[in-house]
Amino acid sequence: MAAIFSLLLLLLLPLPSLSASSPSPYLSGATLVQNYQNMLKAFKIFIYTPPTPFNFPDAPASLFYNSLLRSPFLTHTPAEAHLFFVPFSPDTSTRSLARLIRQLRNNHPYWNRTLGADHFFLSPAGIDYSSDRNVLELKKNSLQISVFPVTSGYFIPHKDITLPPFNPSPLPLSDTPGQNSTKTSFLGYLRWDGKTEPNLVNEFKGDAYFLVDGNSEPLNYVRSLKESKFCLFLYHGDVAWMVEAMAWGCVPVVIVDRPIQDFPFMDILRWSDMSLLVAVRHGGAERLKQLLNGVSEEQYVEMREACMASSKHLVWNEEEPQPLDAFHMVMYQLWLRRHAIRYARREFV
Repeated sequence: MAAIFSLLLLLLLPLPSLSASSPSPYLSGATLVQNYQNMLKAFKIFIYTPPTPFNFPDAPASLFYNSLLRSPFLTHTPAEAHLFFVPFSPDTSTRSLARLIRQLRNNHPYWNRTLGADHFFLSPAGIDYSSDRNVLELKKNSLQISVFPVTSGYFIPHKDITLPPFNPSPLPLSDTPGQNSTKTSFLGYLRWDGKTEPNLVNEFKGDAYFLVDGNSEPLNYVRSLKESKFCLFLYHGDVAWMVEAMAWGCVPVVIVDRPIQDFPFMDILRWSDMSLLVAVRHGGAERLKQLLNGVSEEQYVEMREACMASSKHLVWNEEEPQPLDAFHMVMYQLWLRRHAIRYARREFV
């Protein structure tokens, strides 16, 4: 009964309206509205019983997993399920994972119908290719959910999904005063973890256009976000604060030397319209300064508004998922991927 009440509550809450005067952060806002409603009404997931109880130490993975276990999307009737969830500990070895998939193949009829294409699993770091046939089918056919960013080679763009990072906000994201103002003191702000790219970071520290600090006090941290035009992120560095930066109107700049295909919700959000990817290995801080100063004020304002509008979809709610938040956007991406090719049933040894 509680699950039915939660679903009805979600259906009654309004979806966001898109202002004609503001840039849309969505690839297709109209499609999102219609498909999201359909997902809430119909989506069903069957969860296999894990071999042993476990928890995810990674915060986004833990929040997603626990929210899924309490969600109204679950069904105990496999025949009505759109997708099947394969739970296993992030510490599971390749041999144990192969044994788990072999057991699903032998003990249940569902894996063999699609060779795992209507199954999904949660692996914070992602899994690599394997010579074992069972793990290879899981890797190539099933939907992988990982935490952004993912090691290159562990993520398949056309099917896999990433979870937005989680960072407890020093102040509520709803208390974001001054969002209409674009007056800033710094061109770029970097909250450095003290590890990644120290030579490059030292260049930023020596340039008055950039602000670099570590884990500053909450009020100083928020002030830094508000006073900076762009927020700098080192790919595979500390990206946990990206959602807060976007909510406060600080446009993310990801420093990376290759295209990124694992941004969260790439099927939904226009990341190209609200973020910049730059390679500055040659030219350093001076090169980055030239690139950021080349962004027109009109383009910057549009990117900033798109960031603030989309940030609500990247927020994890610790107590209980809310409509259109990070958990529901992950579920929405699963819903979009629920169609699977039905292979002829075969017998396996």
